[in-house]
Amino acid sequence: MNERTTPLMARADGFRTTLAVSGRRVLVVGGGTPALAQVAALRDGGAHVTVVAPRTVQSVSDLADRGVLTWHPRTYASSDLAGHDLAVPATGDPVLDAQVAADAAAAQVWCTVANRRVSPRADPDENVEDRTERGRVVLVGGGPGDPGLITIAGLEAVRSADVVVTDRLAPLGVLQGLEAEIIDVGKIPRGRSTPQEEINRILVEQAKAGRRVVRLKGGDTFVFGRGGEEVEACVAAGVPVDVVPGVTSAIAGPALAGIPVTHRGLSQGFTVVSGHVPPGDPRSTLDWTALARSGTDLVLLMAVATLPAITETLIAEGLDPETPAATVADATLPTQRVVRADLATIAARVATEGIAAPAITVIGKVAGFTPTA
Repeated sequence: MNERTTPLMARADGFRTTLAVSGRRVLVVGGGTPALAQVAALRDGGAHVTVVAPRTVQSVSDLADRGVLTWHPRTYASSDLAGHDLAVPATGDPVLDAQVAADAAAAQVWCTVANRRVSPRADPDENVEDRTERGRVVLVGGGPGDPGLITIAGLEAVRSADVVVTDRLAPLGVLQGLEAEIIDVGKIPRGRSTPQEEINRILVEQAKAGRRVVRLKGGDTFVFGRGGEEVEACVAAGVPVDVVPGVTSAIAGPALAGIPVTHRGLSQGFTVVSGHVPPGDPRSTLDWTALARSGTDLVLLMAVATLPAITETLIAEGLDPETPAATVADATLPTQRVVRADLATIAARVATEGIAAPAITVIGKVAGFTPTA
């Protein structure tokens, strides 16, 4: 059996090894940024994760809301270890982390070695002008979620960063073992969210303090990632900024479900649109009549809540109700799900199956693609 593993597993006595975590019950104590990479690595490894913490950062609470993990919003008690195969102390408080490790040893539960992140410190002999000139921002598109799908250049940027400002849909597993400061600025649909203006401020402030700042996002930073706004903010503030492209989820998500967005004989093109506002909404700038008659496959991002309105409009504008459609949720993750139907029924199927964001919907003949021998 090929089980997934996560690194730096250890017993409280300090013996280090690597454990398979797929299917294991893991208790993570802490829900702040010290826990973020640990939670992500365990999730990527297929563990059943329970988090105990009075509060969490947005990315952790988002995973709880999506049912990827269980969160108990309270303080830790030694009894929490019962029924778990592994304990992960990740509160950022050395005393509390040590207590969790001691409790795990007494209960004969395996325990990780707490990650001792070292915050970047300025060289006392370096003047302020030198530090300011060294500071810069790198916008990194992290791909669709699996840490293996970030580019080499993107991974190198993350590993050399002093500060990583991350999104909830970024490949959070790559944060494992970093000594960089991690700042979570996740945006949860209709939930906790960090305003874009605040994100821009953080990027500029950190860079002007002389730090190497990586802005880590899911997908590609320039495909509905608001990367252009962050470039503008940096340039306006005189902060050097670089961009590392990423694998966009608009293509990768369908591909991982076996759906090519183009295929000879089925499609000669595809159109990627945002569905965060429905047709007819004053904020919408899309010509849905033209989209319905375009002859291209449609790839809808951020369209779970608006899918009923979008499909009704496309049908009303002339698109065949029997056009194949598919929705891919949590692409690349162990929780990935695919729902297939046609244009007339895909919205109802998505609702019935309990599909929630993040998800991508493909409408067109390619959504019904089945390889032939």
